[in-house]
Amino acid sequence: MALSTQAADYARPSFLPGRPILESAIDLMGRIHSDFKYEEGVTDVQTPVDRVLAERRGVCQDFAHLQIACFRAMGLAARYVSGYLVTRPPEGQEKLIGADASHAWVSIWVPGQKWVDLDPTNNILPGYEHITVAWGRDYGDVSPINGFVVGGGQHTVDVAVDVRPVTA
Repeated sequence: MALSTQAADYARPSFLPGRPILESAIDLMGRIHSDFKYEEGVTDVQTPVDRVLAERRGVCQDFAHLQIACFRAMGLAARYVSGYLVTRPPEGQEKLIGADASHAWVSIWVPGQKWVDLDPTNNILPGYEHITVAWGRDYGDVSPINGFVVGGGQHTVDVAVDVRPVTA
């Protein structure tokens, strides 16, 4: 992911001189959450950050890529996190098997502390309901489905994941 001048310009208001890195990162997360619309089908895993910035819409991977681009433009170490969320069914309804989809968020290295996760899609610091599967530079490093098929014919891939708490 190349450094983006537009990402730097977008990030700068959150990273004020003397402001702690984590406070700045949380402010940026909140701005992404409020400035961008979650909308499926308008982007794909190849969509450039500058297009997401221009159109102000996308999905979790777009918001994660944007926040990482902003961090890197500010000279900060950041990584892409791929995983799942524990989902809750509407009150009074059963949870559907296979209803859980993969999710993406970010981690930033806070010097003197540790890696801190941030979820710009939901504007929260991930906790026990965020299940990390992999870390990487971007989606390409941690794609949940990857590979190739050799041979003729037509192929489809169908994947379902269900996330439930383990009971003792």
